[in-house]
Amino acid sequence: MNINLSGKVAVITGAGRGIGKEIACTLANEGVITILLDMNRSLVEVAAKELADQGFQAYPYECDVRDYARIEEVIEDVIKQRGRIDILVNNAGVASGGPIDALKIETWDLNMDINLKGTFLMCKAVAPVMKRQRSGRIINAASFAAIIPSYGSAAYAASKSAVHQFTRVLAGELGPWNITANCYSPGMIPTDMNHFADLPQDRKERLLDTLTLRYWGKKEDVAYLICFLASDYAGYITGTMIDISGGKLATQIPRAAYEFAAKDGSYEF
Repeated sequence: MNINLSGKVAVITGAGRGIGKEIACTLANEGVITILLDMNRSLVEVAAKELADQGFQAYPYECDVRDYARIEEVIEDVIKQRGRIDILVNNAGVASGGPIDALKIETWDLNMDINLKGTFLMCKAVAPVMKRQRSGRIINAASFAAIIPSYGSAAYAASKSAVHQFTRVLAGELGPWNITANCYSPGMIPTDMNHFADLPQDRKERLLDTLTLRYWGKKEDVAYLICFLASDYAGYITGTMIDISGGKLATQIPRAAYEFAAKDGSYEF
């Protein structure tokens, strides 16, 4: 079974680095024409050049997802140059936070403006294009924090929980035009934004103890899921949030399974 996305046009936000860049690279490898958006011009231009140097069609745009006028300009240009948009991946996000009584209003607003409003604005701009085509795939970044939040993550968790419910409504509204809308909830995937890889070893072990699959996720894991959701194989999946966290807290104490396995000699910490 092969996923065939050749010739599709995908818009990916936050594509200058991290998971967004990996999503763009993975889609490009599947034959997708990638439209890379990021508020950092130099990062997104470098990412697009790396793809172009490999023979892929990749086009960078400096774009802040909080700026609807700029979003409209970008989408208009994409349609002018490419004629269609088949896939929208709303990956751009921030994860700043702090305890609620000390949480800065600016931090709360930043999470809501980029994680939630940015997703809304991109969907608002792209939905009419997909409706005219009578087809499309919209894939939004939620987070495991939308399932179980962490201490100090009120702003982030609230914004990502809202993305989940927004996606469900979006799916319902766009269903008549054969457009699907889903979101995904990554768990602990080391990136420049979360710095999991830089934590002290004792903290790493504590976090890994919450996982059913006791290892860090990879950016590729998310990118592969995006490819599937963008494909015809996922044509009957819409309005859902997919947990891609390695089974984080699937059971109350995931470490217990590893401890039992270690006792009978079939696993070694």
